[in-house]
Amino acid sequence: MGRPSLVDIYNRLYDRYGPQHWWPGETPFEIIVGAILTQNTAWSNVEKAIGNLNKADRLTPEKLHRLSVEQLAGYIRPAGYFNIKADRLKHFLDWLFEKHGGSLEHLKALSPLTLREQLLAIKGIGPETADSICLYAFSKPIFVVDAYTARIFGRHGMVEPGSGYEQVQDLFHGGLDKDIALYNEYHALIVRAGKEHCKPKPRCSGCPLEDLPHQIEADVC
Repeated sequence: MGRPSLVDIYNRLYDRYGPQHWWPGETPFEIIVGAILTQNTAWSNVEKAIGNLNKADRLTPEKLHRLSVEQLAGYIRPAGYFNIKADRLKHFLDWLFEKHGGSLEHLKALSPLTLREQLLAIKGIGPETADSICLYAFSKPIFVVDAYTARIFGRHGMVEPGSGYEQVQDLFHGGLDKDIALYNEYHALIVRAGKEHCKPKPRCSGCPLEDLPHQIEADVC
């Protein structure tokens, strides 16, 4: 059996798991906050932190911007690394108000690459967080790569060992139509497969990709 196509892998995952209904968030701003808070923590902890902000009626750009780093850290404590993440949120908010007048609509009007470049220039925001904001908050056709993506597609010979974030991302940008809904669903399905089967110590039995050629030592991340 030759190397599978991206569409073949997507179909296998979708047939097994169905739609994943990502990203969790009621508004674009909530999605942005969640993308920053979810670094190095479980989503259940992020939900608690966002719940705290909602209960305090603080979950708007204007209200969060008025908080001190210390006040913000108190609200997001359940997300872990709360002092670091409060600092990152404040860097984002300062940039939003200084460069874009606090307007999320202004961000939405930017081209995908311009928005991504500006987000990456903010202290504490890396490629995965920037791309999550672009795709899920602003519906920009940019594929989100994470450790699960690197692991699964490295083990299946789709990317070379040692490939970096952009190299893995190029696989998807070059092999799929620029379809926002497809990018959204595909990433969510990858996360599902990664959590259930393609762990650092893999559980190949029962995986939707089990019968495809793979090598568990070929991790990329």
